[in-house]
Amino acid sequence: MNDTTGVSVAGSVALVTGANRGIGAAFVQELLAAGAQRVYAAARNPRSLLELAQQDSRIMPVQLDITDEESVRIAVQRLSDVNLLVNNAGVSLNTRVIAADALDGARAEMEVNYFGLLRMSRAFAPVLATNGGGALINVLSILSRVASPIHGSYSASKAAAFSLTQSLRAELRSQGTLVVGVLPAYVETDMTDGIAGPKMQAADVARAALDALHSGQEEVYPGEVAAQVAAWLQQDPQAVERNFAQSVAS
Repeated sequence: MNDTTGVSVAGSVALVTGANRGIGAAFVQELLAAGAQRVYAAARNPRSLLELAQQDSRIMPVQLDITDEESVRIAVQRLSDVNLLVNNAGVSLNTRVIAADALDGARAEMEVNYFGLLRMSRAFAPVLATNGGGALINVLSILSRVASPIHGSYSASKAAAFSLTQSLRAELRSQGTLVVGVLPAYVETDMTDGIAGPKMQAADVARAALDALHSGQEEVYPGEVAAQVAAWLQQDPQAVERNFAQSVAS
């Protein structure tokens, strides 16, 4: 059961990382539709946000590299009114853990998917506290819970991010910050281009996350596939692991 209180998007000031496309861009649109007062749309290249920013005067483009300490520090100073942080920026290099370049790929994925999330959460936790607690949404993946061998190092980085989300939830509860983990399966984005199998729409992921935020749900599995895998993991996690391994065996 869940004893947390939901957070309303209406009137909120949100920051979305990796907002220039995919799930991040969908979050920007859904936040506005839900009544956000202002949405800071962040990306490493602010020029990639120009078209998005022209759609609504409430969208404020922000240059932000979550792997760079100075970039994050500047963002904290500029965006002191944020009360909703969406940690969406991520990278997948489609690397098996035994591949020749596995270490380089794993380091790159961990730097964004784990350390970037940690850096942003640490930096903005005091801002959220000052602004009443608010909420922090971490966009994870069902691969946080079960590994796909063809995305081995990505799965490991998302598993680390899942564990980090649990730690953040425990630490930030006392300041009144709701921490929501979002674990979809494959989503129709540039990152999954070329991957076979069912994919859900990015807008559906964002809507599911905001619904969870409103109801105070701390963990959400958007879409039928993610929900089904989560249910299977409750019953027999080793069987799910074997199934994932067999489905990509070559």
